[in-house]
Amino acid sequence: MRLRAVHAAWGLGIVGGAWAVPAGCASNSDGGFVGGASSGGGDEDGAATEDGGSTLVAVGDGGAAPSFGNDAALTIHDDFPAPVLVQSDAGAGSVPSNAAALFGPTSQGAQSGGPCLTEPAPNALLPRNWLRPLFRWTAPSGENLFELRIHAANQTSDLVVYTAATSWTMSETIWSTLSADSSDVAMTVSIRGGALSGGALTAIALGSSIPFGVAPADAPGTIVYWTTADGTSLKGFQVGDETVGNTLLPSQVQQVSIGSGDCLGCHTGSPDGDYALFATNVTGYGDVAALINPDAGTVGATPSFLGAGGLASLNDGPLGINTVSKAHWSAGDHMMVASNDTDLVWINLDAADAGAARGTIARTGTPTSEPLPGAPSWSHDGTTIAYVATNEVTDGRLGSILASVVASDPGAIADLYTVPYNNGQGGAVAPVTGATDPNSEEFYPSFSPDDAFLAFDKAANGLSMYNQAQAELYVIPSKGGTPTRLHANDPPACSGVSSPGVTNSWPKWSPSTTTTPDGRTFYWIVFSSTRLGSSPQLFITAMVKTSSGTVETYGALYLWNQPPTEGNHTPAWEYFNVPAPPPPMVTAQ
Repeated sequence: MRLRAVHAAWGLGIVGGAWAVPAGCASNSDGGFVGGASSGGGDEDGAATEDGGSTLVAVGDGGAAPSFGNDAALTIHDDFPAPVLVQSDAGAGSVPSNAAALFGPTSQGAQSGGPCLTEPAPNALLPRNWLRPLFRWTAPSGENLFELRIHAANQTSDLVVYTAATSWTMSETIWSTLSADSSDVAMTVSIRGGALSGGALTAIALGSSIPFGVAPADAPGTIVYWTTADGTSLKGFQVGDETVGNTLLPSQVQQVSIGSGDCLGCHTGSPDGDYALFATNVTGYGDVAALINPDAGTVGATPSFLGAGGLASLNDGPLGINTVSKAHWSAGDHMMVASNDTDLVWINLDAADAGAARGTIARTGTPTSEPLPGAPSWSHDGTTIAYVATNEVTDGRLGSILASVVASDPGAIADLYTVPYNNGQGGAVAPVTGATDPNSEEFYPSFSPDDAFLAFDKAANGLSMYNQAQAELYVIPSKGGTPTRLHANDPPACSGVSSPGVTNSWPKWSPSTTTTPDGRTFYWIVFSSTRLGSSPQLFITAMVKTSSGTVETYGALYLWNQPPTEGNHTPAWEYFNVPAPPPPMVTAQ
């Protein structure tokens, strides 16, 4: 994997808004964690101008109530003895040097009527190596000075920020310190607001107070996603990048000619990180393999291993959403699985002869009410294919053509099943117990990197499965069990939007996990959601399996490096080797 320096941007704010719905490739306290010391402490008499620079318990239906953190004695730090005064927010007023005294004790102010923290969401858990955090809030009219306070159980002083803006992006210096010294420690973020005029601060009001944490684990790899900006294309970024770059443009693709008005999407990534594998309407929703690693050749090039038979089979649509496995991606063994609307099929990309390039994967015992397969996901060990058993598939996509552009798909049903790969021969199908609710559609399955879990979407029967506003995210043991609804489905309660209704969709796992010495395994999931407006944006979330095997889930983190005015969804998360994104725009603070 290509390694790049992490770029540091300064003072970046995100503004939500109403965006155009993308064209489909088919067509007061918001608590959730409990625990940690109360806010307080810290000498606020001094002030610093920023130079640009325990136990958390998940509640509700997001899994078991976990004991989060290391039970060993905390190492105490005093990294933030003086508050940060942010003086150069664009369009914002100045922050007085005595802001701390104006706000007074942490309990001072009306108990309601203060700002609503919209980012991070309650229960959020940040990877230790992630983007430096963005904090964002909405405020009642008249409030123009804000106190953001981050309390960590092992810090003598709170990290306190005073700003006239409604967002603050932590500097790289502060983030490096906080993530190093206070990972795996209970934290609370709180916000207060007031009206500053003539040197006096009035109408102080307490706003959100939410728990969050920094994981004692990194998130690996690179995210490549589909965007509808200026047509359709793939964009990507490596963990830690503060901007995104073009991964693959339609004009770069060499296998077929894709015009600016044609589709490029529904993609997966090759296990070696060098290729994007996607569908296009140009070949009747056949599939395309294109190089994305600029160090391995010309971006968009057709793989050198692709035989004439494999190429002909890829161009013979429909195939739609495809899947590959690390166990079958090596010299002479480049295999793909997809749906031709009637069957699951394997494609031998290396095949020189068309007769050896494609075959049907038998599905013995297929339910008569759901005879058609779609949206397959192939386990990393190569043994099992999870797929959607449904009553309608169109061009390799779930549902009808009409349902790709409207909310309902009358009569549609869908459940998760598995079938053995068995060297392409298939075998007896098995329902994924817990993901075959007769009243719901379960769709878009995705194997975790260790094949232990499936992430998937769920919505009521009779709804379109494409860009579905009512969809919600779940995880389940891959062999079946009790499904767990993710905390990440839920925006902050004070934001005024709720799930279902915000199009939580297309979950994909990070390419590897991290297990800590105390036996916790950290997983990461990326997904898209319309909670910020009418168009999808990307979020990540954490899932932790404890040493006893219970599952904990956490809130959502917005990826603030993505363009907020573009429709971004259907992400894939692998060890992609992608072109470096452009450097961030540097602004003074």
